[in-house]
Amino acid sequence: MSDIRRIWSIPAIVVVAIVVFDRLTKAWIDTHLGPIEGTSIPVIEPWLRLTYVKNTGVAFGLFQGVPHFFTVMNIIISGAAIYMYRYQMVHTVLTKLAIGGIVGGAIGNIIDRLRQGFVTDFVHVTWFPGIFNVADSAITISVIALAIASLRNEVELTRDHS
Repeated sequence: MSDIRRIWSIPAIVVVAIVVFDRLTKAWIDTHLGPIEGTSIPVIEPWLRLTYVKNTGVAFGLFQGVPHFFTVMNIIISGAAIYMYRYQMVHTVLTKLAIGGIVGGAIGNIIDRLRQGFVTDFVHVTWFPGIFNVADSAITISVIALAIASLRNEVELTRDHS
């Protein structure tokens, strides 16, 4: 297997899967709950609802009103993640999945910001302080996975040099 295929095939598949799932879920939400913000349907009462929100800020509705700034930031962060993965990380299955999740989630939200000037959020866990979407979930889970992978690699490197 070529070096490029070995390094990039899993992240590429994850990116495509997340972007497709994110787009499909947002299209469904736009059709069934949009365009009126706050429209909601129960999923598992009283803990989980689907609630339509137009988010011009970042995760959990912070820093509203500057969507193009966050578009540029998402592009820069994605580029930095790709660079770090390529040149500075151990290419484990976990890091491959995590990089794919970060980049796929970023692309999903970038598409929203470029198309509509806001990100469609809809997953409303009622006890959680914010409403989010598939892309946000992919980014959050992937950053946690990347931190775990980094810690595991640090432990392995320490053991190898002891």
